[in-house]
Parts: sequence; C-alpha cells; structure tokens
Amino acid sequence: MLEIHTPAPDFTLPDQDNTSHTLSSYQGSFVLVYFYPKDDTPGCTKEACAIRDAYDIFKQHGITVLGISKDSVESHKKFAEKYGLPFTLLADIDKKVISDYHAGSLLMTKRISYLIDPQGMIAKTYPNVDPAMHAKEILDDVALLQKGE
Repeated sequence: MLEIHTPAPDFTLPDQDNTSHTLSSYQGSFVLVYFYPKDDTPGCTKEACAIRDAYDIFKQHGITVLGISKDSVESHKKFAEKYGLPFTLLADIDKKVISDYHAGSLLMTKRISYLIDPQGMIAKTYPNVDPAMHAKEILDDVALLQKGE
C-alpha cells in the first residue's frame, strides 16, 4: 500500500469511451482512485452503484472519481451503461497501475482505494473497502480534509 503524504504515481489510461486520462491533469482537486476486481460482479457493482448514487455530492465537493480494473475498455463501457455510472472507469489491461499502487498482482486485483489531495499527494488509503459504505466514507473524509482536520 502506498504511504500517506507521498506523491501519487502518475499514470495515463483509457476510459470506457477509449479517451485517455492522466492523473496529474486532475491536480487542483481531490481524486478518488478506486481499484476493483471485475466489472459487473456483485461487490464491484455494489461499490460502483453506491458511488453513482452519491455522485452529485462527490461533484459538489469537487472530487473526481476514477475506477480502475484490469477489464477492457469494452467491458467498462458495458458496465457503465448497464448501471448508469456517471464517472470514469479506466482500463489497466497490463496491470501496471494496479502494480504501482500495490492493488494486486498479475492474477488478481484487490478492492483498495486512494484519496489523492489537490497537490497530487496520497491523503488517505482504504485497504479494507466495504463496497456499500465506501462512498459515504470518502465523502466524510473529504469533508474533514477540506476543513483542515
């Protein structure tokens, strides 16, 4: 797991529409980078839908959401369309970013998240994600960080 107060490793990956996203281009706002094992599986769907349901609040707090798995662009597109996911899903087919973020191995991806602050530093790590409660946990933590606590 990456350490808090260290720079978040930069990356560029394609999203569900095959548009490239570079982490460093989001500096100036909070970014939730959440890793998940597989599109359209029970836990991953529960987590994605909880974030979807709270997405307006994420936007109000200026939080960009980037979900990452080893699934393909096409798989992400189907997943996003099936559940009406309004945020970005990134395809890490070669698992380089998953490896850089200590979020798994060549064989599997862990359910782990990182909250990155506006300066591009790791603000919080979430190694034991509860898919149903994760969105609320992130929003609570960002509210505290924005208050300077």
